[in-house]
Amino acid sequence: MNIRPATHADLPVLQALSVETFCETFAHLYAPEDLEAFLAETYSEAALSALLDDPAHCFLLCEEEDDGVATAVGYVLAGPCDLEHEDVRPGDGEVKRLYLRRPYQGGARGAALMSAAMQWLLADGPRVLWLGVWENNIGAQRFYRRFGFSEVGEHVFAVGTHEDRDLIYCRPA
Repeated sequence: MNIRPATHADLPVLQALSVETFCETFAHLYAPEDLEAFLAETYSEAALSALLDDPAHCFLLCEEEDDGVATAVGYVLAGPCDLEHEDVRPGDGEVKRLYLRRPYQGGARGAALMSAAMQWLLADGPRVLWLGVWENNIGAQRFYRRFGFSEVGEHVFAVGTHEDRDLIYCRPA
């Protein structure tokens, strides 16, 4: 396993990973037209390029090598916190996405990505970290608690006309 910062050359891989992993977990929740519009906007070349260009954000790509060929199996996106919670302060960080292809889950890759994201977010010193997690993703909630995060609130995550309840988790500085 290798974790490295993603570049613009990785854009097609980031798009494919984003769509595949989001759909594996959430596609069953949404009307097809809502899902299609969300995917087209959130994981568009323009949206992902803007994040790649922004030095306040970092994509870390996880690759597995087999017979000398590297295959991307997941990524994490970290950056400034933009969750709506009364305790969020300028300078707080957020683990925004942690996506792994289903066959690669459960083998310490998620933990390695989470550790790498936290290391990047904390490179300039301690600060409060945040994340949002779907209320029914019990495994992810358990995973985040292992990294010192705890539930402090909730917010709405909208995909078209569908509104999910996401839990807001925080890790003190």
